[in-house]
Amino acid sequence: MSKRRVKLSEQIRRAILASGMSRYRLCKEIHLSPSTMSRFINGTGGLGMEMLDKLADVLDLNLERKGK
Repeated sequence: MSKRRVKLSEQIRRAILASGMSRYRLCKEIHLSPSTMSRFINGTGGLGMEMLDKLADVLDLNLERKGK
């Protein structure tokens, strides 16, 4: 039985909720428009590596790709 992989956008959404920080405040801190964040969280848009690095720093996440 294989485990279902959790999408990165879902992991980040959960991390934002756990941080207690509002999406608006987070967006202001990393200089990202709230609409871009919303599209990313909803799976209709993407973020570049630089922005993902900023998100990881602010949310204290360790983003690593696991080997298969």
